[in-house]
Amino acid sequence: MLTLTVSRRRELKALAHSINPVVTIGKVGLSTSVIEELGQGLLSHELIKVKVQLDDRIARKALFEEVCEKLGAAPVQHIGKIFIIYRPRPEEENKKLNVQPPFKKKREPRRSKRSFQG
Repeated sequence: MLTLTVSRRRELKALAHSINPVVTIGKVGLSTSVIEELGQGLLSHELIKVKVQLDDRIARKALFEEVCEKLGAAPVQHIGKIFIIYRPRPEEENKKLNVQPPFKKKREPRRSKRSFQG
């Protein structure tokens, strides 16, 4: 399980405020398909929000820790029935996504009327 600094966790909480839950975990709990879906969500978004349908607070806390442990993710926030989970993209994935276009050559400045005069 990853650990985050307080300032990084604060930034992630602010970013997660506006996103909607990607996955809903039902009363049955974790299954392999739910874990796979969470993994895919983390690969594509890095920061996801998960909604849980369990009513027991202690069970939700244990589920939150289990999900983070299985996915190798960092727990950001747990408020009520909402989990916020963060896992950075692998390095190879970052290189593909953050490719910047090559720099354009600067154009030569336009010539004024006086530059044509002798």
